[in-house]
This record gives sequence, C-alpha cells and structure tokens, in this order.
Amino acid sequence: MDYKDTLLMPKTDFEMRGNLPTKEPGILERWEKDDHYNQILKAHEGEPLYVLHDGPPYANGNLHAGTGMNRVIKDIINRSHAMHGFYTPFFPGWDTHGLPIENAIQKLGVNRKEMPVADFRKKCEEYAYEQIEIQKSTMKRLGTIADFDHPYITLKKEFESRQIDAFAKMALDGLIYQGLKPIYWSPAAETAIADSEIVYIDKKDPTIYVAFDVLDGKGVLEGDERFVIWTTTPWTIPANLAICLNEAFDYAVVQTEKGKLIFLENKVDELLAKFGLTNQGILKTFKGKELEYITVKHPFYPERPSLIILGNHVTDEDGTGAVHTAPGHGADDFYVGMKYGLKAYCPVDEKGCMMKEAGDFLEGLFVDDANKVVGQKLDELGNLIHLEFVTHSYPHDERLKRPIIFRATVQWFASIDKIREKLLEQIKSVRWENEWGEVRLFNMIKDRGDWCISRQRLWGLPIPIIYNEDDSPIMEKEVFEHISKLIYEKGSNVWFESDVKDLLPEGYTNPKSPNGNFRKEKDIMDVWFDSGSSHNELEARGLPYPADLYFEGSDQYRGWFNSSLIIGTAIHGQAPYKNVLSHGYVCDSKGEKMSKSIGNVVNPMDVINKLGADIFRLWATTVDFKQDMRIGDENLKQVSEQYRKVRNTFKFMLGNVNAEDFDPKKDRVSYEDLTPVDQYIEVLLNDVLKAVRDNYMKFDFLAAAGALMNLMTNELSSYYLDFTKDILYIEKKDSLRRRQVQTVIWDAIDTLAKCWAPSLVYTMDEVWSMFSNDEADSVHYTHFPEVKHFDNAEVLKDTFAKMHEIRDEALKALELARADKVIGKPLEAELTIECSKEDQDLLETTLNGKVAQWLIVSKVTFVNKAERKITVTPAKGTVCPRCWNITEDHEEDGLCVRCQHVLND
Repeated sequence: MDYKDTLLMPKTDFEMRGNLPTKEPGILERWEKDDHYNQILKAHEGEPLYVLHDGPPYANGNLHAGTGMNRVIKDIINRSHAMHGFYTPFFPGWDTHGLPIENAIQKLGVNRKEMPVADFRKKCEEYAYEQIEIQKSTMKRLGTIADFDHPYITLKKEFESRQIDAFAKMALDGLIYQGLKPIYWSPAAETAIADSEIVYIDKKDPTIYVAFDVLDGKGVLEGDERFVIWTTTPWTIPANLAICLNEAFDYAVVQTEKGKLIFLENKVDELLAKFGLTNQGILKTFKGKELEYITVKHPFYPERPSLIILGNHVTDEDGTGAVHTAPGHGADDFYVGMKYGLKAYCPVDEKGCMMKEAGDFLEGLFVDDANKVVGQKLDELGNLIHLEFVTHSYPHDERLKRPIIFRATVQWFASIDKIREKLLEQIKSVRWENEWGEVRLFNMIKDRGDWCISRQRLWGLPIPIIYNEDDSPIMEKEVFEHISKLIYEKGSNVWFESDVKDLLPEGYTNPKSPNGNFRKEKDIMDVWFDSGSSHNELEARGLPYPADLYFEGSDQYRGWFNSSLIIGTAIHGQAPYKNVLSHGYVCDSKGEKMSKSIGNVVNPMDVINKLGADIFRLWATTVDFKQDMRIGDENLKQVSEQYRKVRNTFKFMLGNVNAEDFDPKKDRVSYEDLTPVDQYIEVLLNDVLKAVRDNYMKFDFLAAAGALMNLMTNELSSYYLDFTKDILYIEKKDSLRRRQVQTVIWDAIDTLAKCWAPSLVYTMDEVWSMFSNDEADSVHYTHFPEVKHFDNAEVLKDTFAKMHEIRDEALKALELARADKVIGKPLEAELTIECSKEDQDLLETTLNGKVAQWLIVSKVTFVNKAERKITVTPAKGTVCPRCWNITEDHEEDGLCVRCQHVLND
C-alpha cells in the first residue's frame, strides 16, 4: 500500500512562483471590467469621508521611480483608509502648462515664433494629453485605484475657469497687483521664475573691487577720495546708481599708491594685503551716516553720478562695507533705492544680453561675456583695484539648471504681506506628519517676498487682465466673470484667438478709455498658481474643503504645499489641507541622485515587466519613505525574496484549508475550544492586526509590513505551520485537533490577506480568489478585521515565553547534534530534557502531552533536575512509513499506533 495516498497533503491552485508580469495584467483587466474603483467606493458607502487630494505630476514623460513610489504610497493610503472604514473618493490630477512642454514641442521641430500662438498652444495641448495617457497607463499597471475617467487636468476649460475665479477673488480683495521689481529671471527660458523654481549650485565667477571717484564731497570729503565697492556680478556695474553704506560702521580714508581709498576701517589691513597696496596712513575716519548723499562718478558714465546711501542690509562680513547698488538687479538694492527715489534701471534684455544704453562696448553681449569686458574696461580706466575668481553658491533655474539673473521688469504679483499673519496662523493649525514640516513652511512664509505670478511664455493660462488706454488694468467683477465664462465655454485659447473687445462684456465702457481702445495682457500665470488652485476641484466634485491630506515630496514645501496654502487661505480663509505628509527622494542603489546622463534612472515599468508591480509596491512599502530611499537590483532582489516568503506561506496555508477540506461555516472551532498553542497564535495574529491597523493610520507602512513579515516568517512559517504539518497531514480529516489547526490557518489567511491588501494588491486578490471566504467578491471590498479582546492573552504570552526558552535550547541542541552527525533530520532524534518538575508540567499540560510533536522530534523524555540540560540521542525504534516518526510501538505493516488508528477509523 502506498501510504502517501492516505496523507492529507495541501491542495491549491495558488502557484509557488508568482509569475507576476504575466499574471497581473489579467487581474487588472478583470478589475477594469468590474469597475474596481467604484466597487470599492460602493463597499464603503455611508462611512466617514476621507479625502486625499492628489498633487498633480507634470505631464512630460513616463513616471520615474520617484513618481511611481508616490503613486503607490497614495494608493496604500486610500486603500488602507477604505479598509479601516472610510469612504475614499480619489481623483488623480495632472499639471499640464509650462515651459517643459513648450521645450518638448520645440524639440520636435516646432518653432513657436513662426506660427500663430493658438496653433502652438494646440500642439502643446495634444502633447500633454499624450503624456497623460502614458502616465495613466503606468499608474493603472501599478495597481493604483482612482477615478481615472474623471481626473482634473489644469489645461481643461473647467479647471481654467475656476482658476480665473480664484485669481479674480484675490484681485478684488486687493491681493493681486502689478509692479516693477527685480525678480528671478531665466535668460535661457526668457521668463520670470518663482522662488520655488530656484536651486543653488556652485558657480565660479569673477569678483572685482572697483574705485568710484568722489564727485561732490558735500563738505565732508575733500573730493579726491575714492569709494571701493566689490561685486561678483561685474555685468551689473553699468546699472549702478548708488553705493550703500551702513550708518553705524566706521569707514576709513586710507592713503595708498592708488590714491585715497574709502572702505571699512576694521578691514584696512586685510583689504590692502589683498590689493597688494601699502598703508601710507589713515587720513580720516567717518561714521557711515556722515557720508550720506555724497555723490561719486560712475566709471563708464561721467554724466550719471551715483549716490552714497545708507542701508541696514550692509554687513562687515565680506567685501568692503561699501555695497555696489543697482536697483534694477537685486531686491535689497531695489528696496533701499526706493527710499532714495532711485529708479529700477535695468539695461539687460529678456535674453540676458546687454542693451544699447549700457554702451556700445557692451551692447549685445550676454551677461557672462560682459563680465570680462566690464573688467577690462575698468582696468583701462584705472578703476579696477583688484580681480579674483571665487566659487560660490548661485541661484539657478531648477528645470534647466542654468544660472538666473535678477532683472527689474513689470510683473504681476500676489501679495504675501497682506495675508502673512493669516498664513502663519494656518500653518500652526495643520497637522504635520513630518515634524519638521511645520517649521520649514513657517520659515518660508515668514521670510517670503510677494509672489511673482506672471510668466513671459505662451503655454499657460493667460493673466485675465485687460488694460485701458492709459495702461491702467481693469479689475472689475463683471469683467472677470465674463472672461471666466468665456474660458469655461471655449477654453483659454479664446484669449489668444479673440479681439480684445470680445473679451469684455457686451457694451462695456470705461471712462479711462474714451476712445474704446483696450489691450490684453500677454503674460500667462505661473504654473504654481495652476496647481495651487487645484483645491477648487474639491467643491466642484461635491467634496468638502479642506482636504484631509496632501502628500507629496519634500521639495513641495516650497512648491505645491506653499502655493496651495497661499491661494487656499486667500480664497477660503483657511489652509486647503488638514494634514500634510511628505516623502524623500528616490536614489539609486548607491544613494546617488538619478540622472539620465549617469544612466542610473530606474523606470517603474522596467521593474514591473521584469518582476511585477507587487514587487515595486512591496519595495515602496518596506522603505522609510519619509527619508531618501534607494532602489536598484540589489534592493529589488531582497524585496523579491521577502515576497517569495510571503507567497510560499500563503500557498501552504491555502493548501491546507482548501474548499474541499475545510468549510468555515461548519468546521470552524471556537476560540474557547482551541488548544493553548492555537490560542497563542490567535493572540499573536490579533496583536499584529492591531499594530498594522494603527500603523496604516499613522502612515508607517514600513512598521506595518515589518510586523506582517515577522509574524509570517517566524511565528507561522518557522514555528506553528512547521510543527502542525504532523497534524494536518497525518490526522483524520475531520478530527478535532486538525480542525483546530485549520481554524487558526483560516483566520490567519483572512487577517493577513486583508492586512497585506493595501500593499500587495494583485497577490492578495489572487489569494482571495482561492480562499473559502464568501464575505466579498474581492479582498479589496472588505474591511480590516476588528481587533478582539482575549481574556487570557497575557497569560498565554507569559506561558509561551517560558516555553520558548526551552524550545530555543532544544533547537540549539538539535543543530549541534546534526553538525556532529549524531542525527540527520530532527525526527531521527530523541530528546532528554533535564528540567524542573514545574517546567515539565508547563510543557506537558500546555501541549496536552504532545511535546515531541511541538519540537518536531520522535520522542521526548523528562528527567527532573534543578539545572536545565537537553541531550540529543538517536531515536530508538522503526520509522513509520506514513508519518516518518520513529517509534518502538508498531502495528501491522510497520505503521505506528497513531497512523494505524487513523486508517482504521
């Protein structure tokens, strides 16, 4: 007789190999057919609302590892909240305006300057929609759920109309104004850019020290002195209108080989050594305040004197204490210049080239090229005191990684000053899941200047301003409402395709335009205004304001979190989010930033096609996303091994409670009727359930996954499921002991499948399809199990903590015996356990005498002694051909007594 056929071996179609790249698309196809997203919502109708508002990825190219991780974490948040008992509508968004798309279109051979604006914009729109479909496909393949049929897209006319309404409210509330200020300007992009689009990169520049000859000493100076300034931007010297001193500092007139030089008294020795000059005597000293209103000659333009002024921004840390001041090229210069009536003079064009008024010798030169020419000219004129090169941190355009310049132009601004205190108050009212987030954004808003919201580009939402004949902007409610209505009906291209009169309400007149002549603004809005007003979509979809959560990368404290706070507070009087959570950057396996030029970029689709989406999702679950993360072959190999352990454990459990073998409706055993070891596993399972539920709500997915992995690897696979094989395979099919173990396994599958479901979405759907549970058609339509209370939980934990001390010693002894070739596998062993009577009773009573089965050996003999000692010897007897235990008592055919009884019953 082949006794193998009498064993109750696991039976399941759940494969050991996941084969995820092949299997997942079929599951996804079924989800789409079943309307998976709406089915999940339906399963949670009537439950408390939880809204995660999507921060829109930019529609340019496929998702990279960072955006892929972002989408997975958002999905885990939504799914875990749904399973926790929330109604979680989620609509994705896309940011679709701005320079990257303009550049992408031009790289395709389209010249924006040689075609009508509206035609160019249509090409940008077509490109954006193509990119959205590419990204949407990857998001779906990642297993994320969302209302993909109804996303918000910033180029859609409905979104644009609501954005116009936001602008209008701010304008009518006095928060939008036009002004001339020096702002960050990108010569490479030919447009103004926002503070949030600036990164600081080291740059090597010439530093020059320049002498300005005194023109009128105002009775304080004799007239033959020279003020020495310094600058790292020589190209701004043509725009110099003043030299700024600190009123409280002491300035010295020093006799040198190059005349009487004026600079800080406390830097005389240091600067003269730098200049290679001799101190021939300090002739006089003055407080900065005494030198105010003295005039000096501009080295290039004798007819245009520069003024000595005072400012508190002047320090004695660097330079000479005499600050070169060009109000058209710096914020400090601009504001101090305003006090003295100096204009924001800016002889540099939008391409960063010197204009005609800078002089024939500079006209047409790019600013970096002008640096050298300015230095040479100053040297020829005898005004260059010293030249050196320094490497310093300089602002660059974040997207293009090209240096920016400060350039005074007429721009549109959103006032921060008028609502700063309200913004700071709102920051304090928000829950910051990253503790440092509050301080970071608070300091940014506290120190932020007014927001330049205009851009000199074509692809974006036009600033809805029409000008009168006297160039005054029309800011009237009826005009804004008319423009908003037009854009809602026809889209923003109507601005570029229509005559200005058609953009005004019918019959509109204005006393400032007696001839009926109007003109429209050519600038577009900063794209941060687009995404920053996306909270308007909440109300438009019948959802409450503010959202429960905003979640994006840590760079968004100066980006989306920032702009959304400003616009949301300006419009609604409160922040658009109750909670803010952020993640770090995804780097390669060495911790280096990903770059196409380096070739270390990880494409999520490559991971999906090779390993499966659930492997990528498990990686995202098992890293600390609040910090910078790493991804690469080595990381993914480790994650794949973790996944294999999870899958194999589920395979074993499913095989032992298959529908033919276990019907939970009639075969389940109550907790009270379980043995202590079964109850102990139920307690551990319940503890993990509680931890996982809590950790999901705290966004600590790493801890949740860790708790699940530990339970499955240690308490289940390596412990409970290991020693209970002897019960599951050998005992009679419907024996109480076997049903007890099956009950625990069934509960484990039910709990663990639900706990893993927000992360391993495809695999848990597959598990559920092979699990004898009719609670719902999919695990994703269920809730987490409720946490139970077991009266004997602590007693069980204490009991098994003591028992596991003995078990650990036994396992160690068995391992040494195997190493010494005393035994082969554990079933060949007999253990002699020398221990106290108390320990013996603890083991035998708790395990109902099945100590050998618990330790997976053939026999255990107890000897009562004070000191515990475990000895391993080869088991005596014969191997049972059915259960492989070695016993000295056998029935016919060599079967052990237990197996003979099972077969006879």
